[in-house]
Parts: sequence; C-alpha cells; structure tokens
Amino acid sequence: MTIGAISVDAVSKRFRLERNRPSSLKEAILRMGRTRDTDEFWVLQDINLDIGAGSFFGLIGHNGSGKSTLLRLMAGIHRPTLGSVEATGRLSALLELGTGFHPDLTGRENVYLNGAMLGIARRQMTASMNDIIEFSGIGDFVDEPVKIYSSGMYVRLGFAVAVNVEPDILLIDEVMAVGDEEFQRRCLKHMDMLRDNGTTIVLVSHNTDLMTECHQVGWLDHGRLLKVGAPDDVVSAYLANVDATDNTLNTRNI
Repeated sequence: MTIGAISVDAVSKRFRLERNRPSSLKEAILRMGRTRDTDEFWVLQDINLDIGAGSFFGLIGHNGSGKSTLLRLMAGIHRPTLGSVEATGRLSALLELGTGFHPDLTGRENVYLNGAMLGIARRQMTASMNDIIEFSGIGDFVDEPVKIYSSGMYVRLGFAVAVNVEPDILLIDEVMAVGDEEFQRRCLKHMDMLRDNGTTIVLVSHNTDLMTECHQVGWLDHGRLLKVGAPDDVVSAYLANVDATDNTLNTRNI
C-alpha cells in the first residue's frame, strides 16, 4: 500500500463489554477473583484505507457503523486490535463536544491547554489568539469558564482552535452539525483554505450534501468499509441502501 498522509492497513477493532457490572464497591470486592462475564464486540473489521496528503476525505454511514471509532484510531486515541494505522504530520482533531476542554478553565486558558497538548509553544498560541477568538465569535466569553458555554459555543471555539494550529491533518467528527448554517459555511471556507495549503482533512458526517464537497468518500456499514470512491457514486449507493432498508422495515410493520 502506498503511504499517504494516513494509512489504515488491515485494521480491526474489538471492544470488550462487561455484563452485570458491580453497582457498588462492596459488590466489586465480593466478586474479586471471579471470572468476569464479558461480551466481545468487533466495531471495525479489516479496514484498508489510504488517504493521500492534501485530500478532503469523507466518511459516511449509519449510527454505530464505526465511523467515530475509525477517526479515533487515526487520532491515536484508540489502538487497533489488529492491523496498523500510520499518520504523517501534526494532527489536530475535533472529535466530540468539549473534547480537550477543562470545564473549570476559561476559554482562553483552554486554548493554551490545547496548544500545549499539541506541543505548540505558548507564544505561538498567543499570536493566534485573536484569530481564534474572532473565528469562534464568542467575544468576551473567552474569559469565562467553558462550563457555562452553550453547545454551539463549545463547537465554535473547538473548531477555531483546531484549524488555527497549522495542522497537517485535521480530523472532524459530526460536531459541525451543532453550529448554525452561517458557521458551517465559514468552516467549509476555512477548510478549503487549509486544503489549498496542503492540509489533509477527514470529515465524518451524515450530511450527504457536505460529503459531495469531498475528493473521496468512504461508506462504513456495521464495521466494514463497503465502498470508497467518487462522492456522487458512494453517496448514491449509501442512500439507495438507506431507502431499501426503510422499505423493508415499512413492509414488516404493515
């Protein structure tokens, strides 16, 4: 496989789910030494994917198809059970609401915290601070604890930080859906600029219109990568599957 910005090679991911977990410390102590009752669940199975540098790649699929798990593997948050994931360059990610934010710190303090987590010097974050505040549109709230922020303010600040740290790779989960239409347009415009500058972008979304903006789209279904290719082709196949599933369910309910 040719290694681009992100290479996913024969990746499978398994989670172990413990059944009848103890509901108290006493119960946990009494169960010590006993064999745990667990179920194994394969979230992803045999995923092969090569995302070239500077491309805009979309991931689509139903809830629970494994999209967010794959993104977390790319980000290095999870490790694959089988296979390997390689990502080349500085990686920035906006994976879920409030990721990387400490609720008791102000927005400004969280900007510096996120920068430190990415290995970026404080002076560099200070130089980017005005751009981050302006893009997020949160104004004076930047000096208030983020625990009082609305979901939209969380996303706007998180996105503003993610795109202003000069990432080589930007991973974005469904959180963009929380913002209003005007903010989403600004996000897309900024992502276009990043892409023109060589940033690789991977976007998870249920928004099929948004998927058509990508260079390529991958369709995940029950942990398997069913199709990768031109956005129109993949989105059409995905929607046809959704329609067929809906028709089957409606027929059963008659």
